[in-house]
Amino acid sequence: MKVKVTYWREADGKYLGYLNDYPDHWTQGEDLGDLKEQLRDLFELFGEETIPGIRKEAELEIA
Repeated sequence: MKVKVTYWREADGKYLGYLNDYPDHWTQGEDLGDLKEQLRDLFELFGEETIPGIRKEAELEIA
């Protein structure tokens, strides 16, 4: 399974990023590998639990 993420490197060398389905919930890593691991953890957490405040995107069929 693949999910889309957005990430960037800060001036201090750390990486920040988020799962595109959850853009309000950023995480960080010491390097790109660490960031990817943090993003995997977020994906698992958001998929397993009902957490208040987590916004989800869906398609709605009209007519």
